[in-house]
This record gives sequence, C-alpha cells and structure tokens, in this order.
Amino acid sequence: MMRLFSARFFAKGVRHLFAGLVFFAFAAFLPAQTEPAPAAPAQTQTVTISGSSTPTNASNSTTAAASKPEPWRLNIGMEGGSKPGDVSVAIQIVILMTLLTLAPSIVMLMTSFTRMVIVLGFVRTAIGVPSAPSNQIIVGLSLFLTFFLMGPIIDKVNTESLQPYLAGQMTSSQALDAASQPIKAFMLKQTRTRDLEFFLQMGRFPPTKVQDLPMRVVIPAFVISELQTAFQMGFLIFLPFLVIDFLVSSILMALGMMMMPPSVVSLPFKLLLFVLVDGWHLVVKSLVESFQ
Repeated sequence: MMRLFSARFFAKGVRHLFAGLVFFAFAAFLPAQTEPAPAAPAQTQTVTISGSSTPTNASNSTTAAASKPEPWRLNIGMEGGSKPGDVSVAIQIVILMTLLTLAPSIVMLMTSFTRMVIVLGFVRTAIGVPSAPSNQIIVGLSLFLTFFLMGPIIDKVNTESLQPYLAGQMTSSQALDAASQPIKAFMLKQTRTRDLEFFLQMGRFPPTKVQDLPMRVVIPAFVISELQTAFQMGFLIFLPFLVIDFLVSSILMALGMMMMPPSVVSLPFKLLLFVLVDGWHLVVKSLVESFQ
C-alpha cells in the first residue's frame, strides 16, 4: 500500500514539475510587456492676439516625427510641364541605331571622302598599276584625310550640339538641328549653284534662301558637285602620264618594235616621273587645298 501511494505521489510530482518547466519555457520566449511610460507634461505656450493671451498645448513635433516610421508615399506631380518636351528614350535609341547604320553613307556622301577616294583611284589608274596601292590603302588614306579636313567641323558640332545635349541644355531635336548646321554650311560651300538650282527645279520648290535649303536638296547637289570636281582633277592627273605613253608609243613605232606593248615600256618611266616630282605630296596637297 505504501509503495503504491509513493509511486502515485512521485508521478504527480513529476507531472507538476514538467508543467512548470513548460510554463517557464513559454514565458522566456514571450516578449516582455513594459508598462507605458508616463506622458510628459504638456508644455503651455502663450500666444498673444490683440492684447489677450490664450493658452495652447504644443507637443514636441521633432521627437514625435523621429519616433514614428515615415509611411510610404506615391507622388504624382505635374512638375516640368513648362519645360520643352523631349523624345522618349526608346525613340532616341531607335534614332541612334539608325544613325549608326547610316554612318558609312554619311561619311561617304556628306564629307570630303568622295572626292578623296575618286582622285586617289585616278592616280593609281593613270600610273598603270591597278593593284598598287591596294584598295584598302586608298580607302584608308581617304578616310584619314577626311578626318583631318573635317576636324574643325567635328569640333564645332561637339561644342555647339553634343556637349549642350549631354549637359541637358538642349533636347534631342534641337541638338540634331544644331549639329546639321556646320555640316550643311560645309556642303553648301563646295556645291555649285547650278546643281542646287537643278534639284530645286526638280523638286518644284519655290524660291528659297540658301540658309533655308532643306538637306534633301543640299545632299544630292553636294554629291553631284563632288563627282564633277573629282573627275576634273582626275583628267588633269592623267595628262602627264598620257604624254609619256604617247612618247613611248612613238619611239617604239619609229624603232619598228610593233610587238612590244607600250604600257610595259612606259610604266617604269611613269613611276620614275611620279617619284621625282613627289607625286603623293602634290596630290594630297591639291586635294586639301581644293576644299579651301
């Protein structure tokens, strides 16, 4: 009997002990409840209006704002409505990709590249060596001569158009207009009047001032003028080498050497003449000065 009583008492004590441990474990994980701090006494401020004093309660707004987390806000304003509108970023990217695609055409048809490459090609053909210098050298020399000649215009475009646009002082359309003005002035300076009148007549344009001519008239007129000037310079380059060919042919016929090709005999003399007069220097100098 005593053993049964002691076993029951022991089991009851173990249950009470386990329940106490569980209670204390939950109490340790629960957040401690703190009593609210007593409210600070309200400060009384006296505001005098027309000689009478009225007590008002003013709380410390700085402390309250610091203790409260600032809520999320969504502001939709109409600021900038008075600023000039600009093209969206997507359209600007499309325009930039289009300009990069048309960059070779712009370099060839709106700069001095056309005249340079045609005249240098005529020099190679007039000498009689169609593969020396190669096409890559002719195009590369023409390209770098174009960069050299167009350097002041590129600097002007950078100063008047690109830098103000990057600084946010111009919209994209204003920057394009400002960039086209120096290039347009260069093309008009090298374009013949009759070529401009020809395209104005074909396009049925009314009488227009030179500075107001559209680019779709200036560009083709400039290209036609460049082709005309390049072929005139090529004709003048051909003349001395043609004289050498005539002399060699006459001498060969006088000697009775009918089967000897005149071009084979005249080629060394033409190369010698071109080297003695420093032909590349004269050709490049004439090309650069022709644009001034």
